[in-house]
Amino acid sequence: MKGGASSYGYAAKRRWRGLVIGVLGLVILSMLVPLVFLLGLHNGFRSAGYASEQQRPTSESRIGYDKYEVRDAWNESEDVLRNFTNKAKNKTFGRGSKHDSQATEVPPRSITQSPPIRNQNTNVGAAVGLPLYAKDVVDDIGKLCEFKFGSYCHWRQEHREEMKDTMVKKLKDQLFVARAFYPSIAKLPRQDKLSRELKLNIQELERVLSESTTDVDLPPQIAKKLQRMEAAIAKAKLFHVECNNVDKKLRQIYDMTEDEANFHMKQSAFLYQLAVQTMPKSLHCLSMRLTVEYFRSPPNDMKLSMAEKSTDPMLHHYVIFSNNVLASSVVINSTVMHSKESVNQAFHVLTDEQNYFAMKLWFLRNTYKEATVQVLNIESLKLDNHSKATLLHLSLPEEFRVSFHSVDSPLMAPIRTEYMSIFSHSHYLLPKIFQNLNKVVVLDDDVVVQQDLSALWSLDMGGKVNAAVQFCSLRLDQLKKYLGENSYNKNSCAWMSGLNVIDLARWRDLNLTETFQRLAQEMTTREESVEAVALRASLLSFEGLIYAIDGAWILSGLGHDYGIDIEAISKAAILHYNGNMKPWLELGIPKYKHYWKKFLSREDQFLSECNVNS
Repeated sequence: MKGGASSYGYAAKRRWRGLVIGVLGLVILSMLVPLVFLLGLHNGFRSAGYASEQQRPTSESRIGYDKYEVRDAWNESEDVLRNFTNKAKNKTFGRGSKHDSQATEVPPRSITQSPPIRNQNTNVGAAVGLPLYAKDVVDDIGKLCEFKFGSYCHWRQEHREEMKDTMVKKLKDQLFVARAFYPSIAKLPRQDKLSRELKLNIQELERVLSESTTDVDLPPQIAKKLQRMEAAIAKAKLFHVECNNVDKKLRQIYDMTEDEANFHMKQSAFLYQLAVQTMPKSLHCLSMRLTVEYFRSPPNDMKLSMAEKSTDPMLHHYVIFSNNVLASSVVINSTVMHSKESVNQAFHVLTDEQNYFAMKLWFLRNTYKEATVQVLNIESLKLDNHSKATLLHLSLPEEFRVSFHSVDSPLMAPIRTEYMSIFSHSHYLLPKIFQNLNKVVVLDDDVVVQQDLSALWSLDMGGKVNAAVQFCSLRLDQLKKYLGENSYNKNSCAWMSGLNVIDLARWRDLNLTETFQRLAQEMTTREESVEAVALRASLLSFEGLIYAIDGAWILSGLGHDYGIDIEAISKAAILHYNGNMKPWLELGIPKYKHYWKKFLSREDQFLSECNVNS
């Protein structure tokens, strides 16, 4: 019994010692864990899985900030941010691996072309980023504003507004700085007074910013509160503190500012594009009023007796594809006003069924000297050798945004962005629509004529089909990845619509319509839009058949370029408003609008009722 009792007492004593050791261990751990987090030692531990936000500091952040003392880093925060931004363009940082602290260089990326986007509402086509000499370009030009958003960047620069929250943003910056220093100051011994001062100022600014979004909302004493905060921050900068919190807050400022700027830019660019693609209320009103008036009181068709002039091959025939009443009217009016003999002019406006009756009434109500105007509904035409299963529809000239370097010095020259307009599918119906004509001049509906165009009819095109202004900043060799493996002259220049003299007889001899349709069918894929196919097929169909007319005939860029010389505008025979900022839109460039508006028929009753002239 005695031996059993002794054995039992020894076992109980061992269990008691184990419990004491376990309790002491738990007590020690409960004291160490908060101490580790309080001192920030946990930031030095690495996880084998993924990295949290607290593991984010990399060698780049240390290079950016560790060169300076903390007080110097804040005095030069703007330079640090700029340095960090510039280096970040060519660096990327791994996270959650053993290489987290090493910056990995990104190899120079070639600029890939973005496929055109289908646009059915306006004659503004898609944006095509072209990989011209991109292999030698180190900067990621895809992030440049003009490369991404085109003419929106010029519009934004011209319409920059004064900031209404300058003081609010300054207060937010000071609040971030104070929050960065507060945890480190709170740990310092015998600095309770400064710690309380920082805390009170932080709470005060948080309360003010929660009630204010613009400078007008700020209380009258905000200047004194800002001075107190700046004084407290200046005191905090006198102490040598760890850089972890400062680095983290600075990164937060950088990330938040970058995200906010990107968000507002994308939002503004979207609203800009929405305004471009939306018909102005005044033009919609005009079209509806004309359509209603046409059916309310059918017009007198006395002028229809002149229809035989529309098929006379001896006259000068102009063709306009348009669904815009005012735009087509300005083209015709400006052409007639500068012509020496308007009696020899015949204009053919091809439109869709929706705008046909408005167009017809407008041109019956308005006269243009002795010129003849014929309005055709392309959807109701009965063409020979055209499949009845394929419905006709109006497709306007397509515009593509093209970004490129100069051909002569691709590395040194800055990136340029232009808008290149090209024929659509409807243009390839011209030989079938005008079977009795041998030559026509095709004008886009966004041009204004300033000189007599009769000299175009005496051009000797030397067997060429299409007389156009060439766009030699862009050559077919630079589009080889875009055009495929088809055979073509690599040095051939691209060409633009806007002003085109078409030899219909030669077109029929070469069966260019069939050539275009065959190429379009071969190039059509599920991923590409109809407009993208039209661009590629048009460039190849007319390859070797373009007669280059003098560039002095037409001046392009009035729909996207704010820097065109006024003297060059006055000397040009034709002004082309290619780009997003058309003259009939509110977004149109103001200093170019009057060249277009002066050819409006301001006396018309419907223009006044729909506020078109306002």
